[in-house]
Amino acid sequence: MKLPFLNRQKEINEVNKAIKGAGSAFIVIYGRRRCGKSTLLQNISRKQDIYYLADQREAPLQRHALANEIERTIPGFAAVQYPSWDIFLASLNDRIKPNSCLILDEFPYMVQGSPELPSIIQNFLDSPVKKNINLIICGSSQRMMRGTVLDTTAPLYGRAHIILKIEPLSPGWIANAFPITAFESVKAYAIFGGVPRYWELARNCKTVDAAVKQLIFDKNGILHEEPMRLLLDDMRSAAQPYSILSLIGHGCHRLSEIAGRLGKPANSLTRPLTTLIDLGYVRRELPFGESVKSTRRTLYKINDPFLSFYFRFVLPNKSLLEMGLTEKVYNSIKQNLTQYISTIWEDLSRHSVPYTNISNIKWGPAYRWWGNGKDNKPIELDIVAESMDRKHLLIGEAKWKDKTDIKRLASGLESTTGNLPFVKEKKLILAYWLRQYSGKKASANIITASDVLNCLK
Repeated sequence: MKLPFLNRQKEINEVNKAIKGAGSAFIVIYGRRRCGKSTLLQNISRKQDIYYLADQREAPLQRHALANEIERTIPGFAAVQYPSWDIFLASLNDRIKPNSCLILDEFPYMVQGSPELPSIIQNFLDSPVKKNINLIICGSSQRMMRGTVLDTTAPLYGRAHIILKIEPLSPGWIANAFPITAFESVKAYAIFGGVPRYWELARNCKTVDAAVKQLIFDKNGILHEEPMRLLLDDMRSAAQPYSILSLIGHGCHRLSEIAGRLGKPANSLTRPLTTLIDLGYVRRELPFGESVKSTRRTLYKINDPFLSFYFRFVLPNKSLLEMGLTEKVYNSIKQNLTQYISTIWEDLSRHSVPYTNISNIKWGPAYRWWGNGKDNKPIELDIVAESMDRKHLLIGEAKWKDKTDIKRLASGLESTTGNLPFVKEKKLILAYWLRQYSGKKASANIITASDVLNCLK
């Protein structure tokens, strides 16, 4: 069942604004595979525009295929042989209807076969000749798109009118993909993340559990080797980043731990970790109130739910899954799956804070906090945030249970707040993020799964 086109109206508006502006536009769209870039381009494309999905053929065959695509709009265009890309672009510019778009999807494939192409496009854009083409290039290889457009040394650096990075969808949109309850939607998000193609594949299965077995656990499943494919899109060698992700997914969150397990000096991991962070696959986690420049308490976490699920449950069981023991493995992880979902629920709860009305106060970003209390005993807090006016502190707990004793939870949190070393003169506001709650919310700040998903759209 095809997924409806979700939550890209802002991107469509930006592209349309650039196309309708004075002169021709050069637009760059990039991002992780399966996040809907091609679908976005197809929704942007008008009748007069030319959309071309590149492949890995060599340059002469690529030009011939593109010429055949242009033939649909410009009769006779494919009757001529084009010996180079600069001649190709000049001819197209002369014959195309003014203000038409040439949309080159999977542009990095074209660059692989024609490394000179970015420089040729640069010369075309910089030339004084009147441009009739709005050029849109798109690619899933973030590394190659950076090397072509985004890096300061790239041939096309500074030429783009718009650069759009297409991110995974926000968690709230998953309710539009699956006809399930809010807390079941959180479970689906904890496994498949915000990648719309994963949602579309999962919609064709009877349940979320069935989707996990069929798409991820089955050795022939479409997503069984997805993490390696993602890494190979952007790295010459995936062995080291794959190893780093596997260690983080298995509970190694400090740089010293990761380096020790790999048998390498910590400073040798700076570049691969930075790359994984830039790609959105890993994040640094700091305690509330600390700076990345000064703290020594940085933790590294997998930032993408799908990758987090994969390296937590799939990779450790890869040998059994290769033997076809899908049901056995899935049954064995069930007892740990709820705990895993609770960690994603904590992430979603923190993410929701700036978008949630809590005591009619506007809040900044939320963080975890861990450290010693005034009595030198360790404390961990799920959610800490400062108000935008810096007069209030929000302290919260996130619980992923069928039923929660709110009075007991509130009593425990209230007793903890008196032992916190960082409160100072700020007024405390307490809040509770619960999987579901059927009582009256008036007596406390209670936010449910439904509330979180509604605000994260």
